[in-house]
Amino acid sequence: MRLWRDLRPAFLAAAPLTAAALTLAAGIMLLASGATPSVPMRFVRLIEITPVYLIEVSHFLSSVMGLALVMLAFGLRSRLDAAWTATMCALLIAAPLALLKGIVWEETAILVALAAVLAPFRAAFPRKARLSRMEVTPGWLFSAFCAVLGVGLLGLWSFTHADYGDRPWWRVMADDDAARAMRAWAGAAIALFAFGIWRLFASAATPPVVGEEDPQFARIRAVLAKAEVAESSSNLALLGDKRFLFSSSGDSFLMFGVRGRTWIALGAPVGRRDERLELLWRFRELADAHAARPGIYGLTADDLPEVVELGFSLQKVGESAAVPLETFSIDGRKRGNLRRAWRKAAEEGATFEILQGPAVEALMPELQAISDQWLDHHAGGEKGFTMGGFWPRYVAEFPVALVRQEGVPVAFATLWTTAAKSTFSMDLMRYSDAAPKNIMDYLFVELIAWGREQGYEAFEFGMAPLAGLEDRPLAPIMSRVGRLLFERGEEIYNFQGVRRYKDKYDPVWQPRYIAAPHKWAIPILMADVGLLSSGGMAGLAKRPKKSEAAAPELPKAA
Repeated sequence: MRLWRDLRPAFLAAAPLTAAALTLAAGIMLLASGATPSVPMRFVRLIEITPVYLIEVSHFLSSVMGLALVMLAFGLRSRLDAAWTATMCALLIAAPLALLKGIVWEETAILVALAAVLAPFRAAFPRKARLSRMEVTPGWLFSAFCAVLGVGLLGLWSFTHADYGDRPWWRVMADDDAARAMRAWAGAAIALFAFGIWRLFASAATPPVVGEEDPQFARIRAVLAKAEVAESSSNLALLGDKRFLFSSSGDSFLMFGVRGRTWIALGAPVGRRDERLELLWRFRELADAHAARPGIYGLTADDLPEVVELGFSLQKVGESAAVPLETFSIDGRKRGNLRRAWRKAAEEGATFEILQGPAVEALMPELQAISDQWLDHHAGGEKGFTMGGFWPRYVAEFPVALVRQEGVPVAFATLWTTAAKSTFSMDLMRYSDAAPKNIMDYLFVELIAWGREQGYEAFEFGMAPLAGLEDRPLAPIMSRVGRLLFERGEEIYNFQGVRRYKDKYDPVWQPRYIAAPHKWAIPILMADVGLLSSGGMAGLAKRPKKSEAAAPELPKAA
């Protein structure tokens, strides 16, 4: 027993793939048995004690059960608990059918043995999902079709080279045994065809983009309001440019964008921790069913164990900065410049306030004017996907930190908050031409003080792309290329300037990753993330003015 306890985790890890392979083999065995001649002596003994109609039905159903096992193997590979239950039932039903169709006791023994082997490994199939939710991919359907076709050809060859070798194959069809085999094979083929047609129409279509009038926004707000696991950037779900998968309970969702064949999820699922793995599997299966290229962008280190479960490859894409609010202070010699900038802005008449709900909507024209001035000096226009844009409906969803200069609004930031108050962050950071040079430092200091009063643990400064990548001889090629871009790519993006600016606040730097089924797909996914965020090639190709890109005092804002 102790040995079993020690080895059980390894057996459970190997059980899904092993069970899928064995079940697939059992299904093909039943299909082949149904399409080939019966053993004459056994069949003679069987027909003496069993009604013919029962033999006919058993023969036909045995082949159908074989096809069912072939299809259930896909569900076992995906670790569906319903697939395990259905497989156990199919094996126990098919076992006596093997005896009734021709006393094929070897098949009965194999099926019963397989059921006995699978029985102790119920825990290896933890995914709670109905079989109707199982996404059977086109590749899997094609494989099943090839198996059925191969079995049919095997049956044709077997009957042609059996005792009927001196007769044309079309006459062989008239023989009872051959006709019985052909009926069984045709039944399996028709069942597979019907299943494929059903999946063609029943398989979930690409989830639609949630629009401004879509009632699902209420579901998204409800999940964000009580999410056990969420980042501040999870609020990008309200931007209106993403598709969603919801958990069966409705307490969790995963958001993703689609560009061509690429399906890229933004971060890990939001909501309940115990539903994250189920949503990740559903996302991968749904993408696979639509012949799409899945990926997940912006993962944290805490997300990696679940993503590795999917068999994804990983690549670091940068680091995000978080300032612990409990220990942050502008006192001391080290932050003298920051403290002086904050005091100077206050002495020049800067004031800080937080607006919410109706107050934000009432001030929307002034906020729009500030945003328009900011956009005039930052090429590329509004962003999306990984960054928010100034859309009045979207801006009104969040608290807004407003800075006035002598009573006139000159800068603002929309705030992303979390239900657990683990972190909060800024989304849009916009300032007008009238804003003083140090206005962002003043805004950050005031926001940190506000967050501490509200009970938040940390202030998220967002990600520094390509930061923290290693350029070592044995480092992955993508890490080395990323490091080169970080050091030499200032004409493309202010990589080092963003990192230096955030370093002023002594943040905790945390790695961020992108995941994909294959390593070679990661550069394609990265390019698609950039295109989704920038609105296509035209937006990505535009560059900010050199005078602004060189200014280290102001961060790269969204």
